[in-house]
Amino acid sequence: MVLLVFALGVGAASSSRANERVTVGPRAYFDVLDIHGSPASAQDRSFNIFFDAGAWQGYSLPPEGDGTTGFIGPFVHSWGSGRWAGKRFALLSLRTGIGHVPIVLRQVSSHSAPGYLVRRFAAPHLAVGETLFYADSWSAVVRISLTSSEGQSITVAIGGRDMRGTAPDQVVDGGDVVQRLADSGWELVTQLQASNEATRSVTASGRDYRIALSQPVRLSAHHTTVVYVVQSLLDHAPAARVPPIDLATAWRRDRERWASYLRAASAAHLRGLPDETARRVVVKAMETLLGNWRAPRGSLHHAGVIPSYSNPDFNGFWAWDSWKHAAALAVFAPRLARSQMRAMLDYQKPDGMIPDCIFIDKAADNWRDSKPPLATWAALRIYRVSGDRAFLEELYPQLVRYHDWWLRKRDHAHDGLTEYGSTDGTATAAKWESGMDNAARFDHIRMLRNGKGAWSIDQESVDLNSYLYRDAVELARMASILGKPRDQARWLRRAASIKAKMQSRFFDEKLGYFFDVRLSTGRPVTTYGPEGWIPLWAGAASQREANAVARVIRDPRKFATFMPFPSLAADDPRFSPVTGYWRGPVWLDQAYFGVEGLLRYGHDRLAERLALRLVLHAKGLTGDAPIYENYDPLTGVGYQSRNFSWSAASYILLLLRHRAPAGTESSRDPKGRVTR
Repeated sequence: MVLLVFALGVGAASSSRANERVTVGPRAYFDVLDIHGSPASAQDRSFNIFFDAGAWQGYSLPPEGDGTTGFIGPFVHSWGSGRWAGKRFALLSLRTGIGHVPIVLRQVSSHSAPGYLVRRFAAPHLAVGETLFYADSWSAVVRISLTSSEGQSITVAIGGRDMRGTAPDQVVDGGDVVQRLADSGWELVTQLQASNEATRSVTASGRDYRIALSQPVRLSAHHTTVVYVVQSLLDHAPAARVPPIDLATAWRRDRERWASYLRAASAAHLRGLPDETARRVVVKAMETLLGNWRAPRGSLHHAGVIPSYSNPDFNGFWAWDSWKHAAALAVFAPRLARSQMRAMLDYQKPDGMIPDCIFIDKAADNWRDSKPPLATWAALRIYRVSGDRAFLEELYPQLVRYHDWWLRKRDHAHDGLTEYGSTDGTATAAKWESGMDNAARFDHIRMLRNGKGAWSIDQESVDLNSYLYRDAVELARMASILGKPRDQARWLRRAASIKAKMQSRFFDEKLGYFFDVRLSTGRPVTTYGPEGWIPLWAGAASQREANAVARVIRDPRKFATFMPFPSLAADDPRFSPVTGYWRGPVWLDQAYFGVEGLLRYGHDRLAERLALRLVLHAKGLTGDAPIYENYDPLTGVGYQSRNFSWSAASYILLLLRHRAPAGTESSRDPKGRVTR
């Protein structure tokens, strides 16, 4: 059952002055994302939507030029793959207390800001503000402020409109407006909650509803009266009720939460980039990640971050994405970072496998493959921010089982090096397991059976073994923190073994690059892709090998393109920068790994030059455009899903790298030498 609950409360300024003094935040971060739009259909996601606090319902500002009060929405993300349930929300209707003459409001401003949407209106002797924010994951609040320059009485009403062709019939049932969502078995129930013993009247007709205060509101000169509208989305059993909200403190708590985020963003820096620009990009990235934050619902037992609300296929959590999200969240929202990891680990099998993705309805979960092992890296980043040793104790056994699972299920040759694969024997799922679904290096793979429910491709992949090397190093660090010296020694031996085998097997001396290797022939798959610089990020390369890889990266015919680090070298005949998916477009996670790898081995100038391009050449990034799934390396135009979380996470990691927890990335001794 889903309930949408509306509450109106009136409080005099004299009793809420402390709340009134809370500021709405720095104007420097107004409109880092354009949140204006109105849906043409129930499924329309062609514009950006405001979500926060883990809520599954979102809102937008009306289109530019639309001066009507209220907000667009809600968009209910938990309704199927997501659809608009409302066309308009919190429409404000004011009339004079005497004569009931309509008060015409003129729009003064309309902005999105970190953690809220705000609109300002004016009428003779009256200033009106509507601020929409989230009290928690269930409830959005519109805080309506009424400030008069003279004493007067006005009547107040709030209206809403459902989406045509989407919303069900709505009826007034006692004090509620009950709506049955088509094809879902859920209900939207609009309730009225009295405040200060004020009475309400409710009407619903067709697609419209109206909530009115039965008595006029008395406004004192130069004082502010606040009216609240609360909209809550619940997906519990029929007995569910709206969690209580302390409206007097909800706005202050929201501002305090966002103030902590913005303090982290204030440290954003990249050589050659104005700090103001770096900060705005980080705030946009934070808004993107937190806009994709979803609280536990259905089969999702912990909160986490979906890849993108703009894509109807992304109504769940992906393993590889989750580790990257958690690594970035560790910098400014460590509690959510921990929850993100737990959400995936909730579904770990006893043998250690973690599924590719999990959904609000677990029937859609994908167990055909897993994803590259970056979980330990993310867990240690969280620990170094929070100091939460109990969190490491909790995760350590699961991370050990996950590492060992790769050796048991994905080492066809039993030589200590692993391959991507699948549980169903299909090449499609095996490619998915790499995270680089249609990468050119997989064009001619064959599937090899390892045992029941375990298959490998006939290709040992350099990136997978680099991740596992880094995983072993991080597990050794974790074992040391937890006081497990025998485990630490085991992981150090494992890391040394992987590193030695990688350097003898994957590095091509003639071409100066790391490549996958065919199991059947022992020959390299000489496709130049991001996998070749992952050994630098992991610390598995020698300095000589890293220098050779850096020479390849700086070649404009390969990876030093207008927007650098394409997913396939630009001189490859299969290079397709727009439609190629993993055959040319720039993926920010791999670009971030490339920058970190260069820095780890002392190629600072090259790393900084390419990092600057990643920011300045991504079209719209420093303006109000959303962050995209990937980018054209030749033009910087964004493609695929808008508001993409791991791209946002990568920009946070890139621009706040000097603020990263000690030891999580490349580090240097006092003389500036890289330590690994």
